[in-house]
Amino acid sequence: MDTRTDIPVRNLEFALDPVAMRHWHGGRKAITAFFDNLSLFFPAGERFFVASVKAHQERVTDPRLRDDVRAFCGQEGLHTREHVRYNRMLEAQGYPAAKLEARTERILKRVTRVVPARRRLAATCALEHFTAALAHGVLSDPQLLEGANPTMAALWSWHAAEESEHKAVAFDVFKAAGGTYLERAWVMIATTLIFWALVIDQQARMMRADGTLFSLREWGSLFVFLWVHPGGLRKMWRLYLGYFKPSFHPWEHDNRDVLEDWKRSHPVSPGYPIAKVSA
Repeated sequence: MDTRTDIPVRNLEFALDPVAMRHWHGGRKAITAFFDNLSLFFPAGERFFVASVKAHQERVTDPRLRDDVRAFCGQEGLHTREHVRYNRMLEAQGYPAAKLEARTERILKRVTRVVPARRRLAATCALEHFTAALAHGVLSDPQLLEGANPTMAALWSWHAAEESEHKAVAFDVFKAAGGTYLERAWVMIATTLIFWALVIDQQARMMRADGTLFSLREWGSLFVFLWVHPGGLRKMWRLYLGYFKPSFHPWEHDNRDVLEDWKRSHPVSPGYPIAKVSA
């Protein structure tokens, strides 16, 4: 399925302020913590993704896919940089960001030691599918970031757009490396269980640091945001199940329309010098 889009590498640096951006999602503590929670996975996770894809790049013969791999690595490298800065902001706010980042790093180092390379690539495909589904929600439903600090909304929208642009790269490399349907399906199941167990545990730790662990109001607002809001995890669940079709390809969910809408409102060219993006 050749519906690939261009993958420009946008060198953006966001002006993060630990004071102004505490509870940045309109003062909603649990919802802010959910986004912050996800940020803690990204530095180690995206380095893992890049290493997993690079380990198979010699199997890639399609010149365009080779270019896409280079762009994928560039985008993920800049995401890592910005989420390292984001997570240092969380540490300054009193959250256990460094401790939780270090735990993710330890887990992925262990995976790298004991899991064969192609299965690590299959796990990368699974996690890229999660991020692409979340990204589509952010891009397609402005209400998901309604009331958010403009700088944080810009950061998450940028990350969502680029996850959408490169959502098929790891998958296409997996296919080029001889990956099979059964391999990617069972790795997706295992990855789902492990990843969401860590998300739930980490959410509780972030809310404990915020003093809201036992707040029914905050947990209720998060539940409504994720499961009642039509743009939340309900939409992601439908996209998730599509992964288990033998004929699945990430671009069968063609969301270039919302991606183009974002590009029109954020005209940044490839190779653009570092731009301070602030509220």
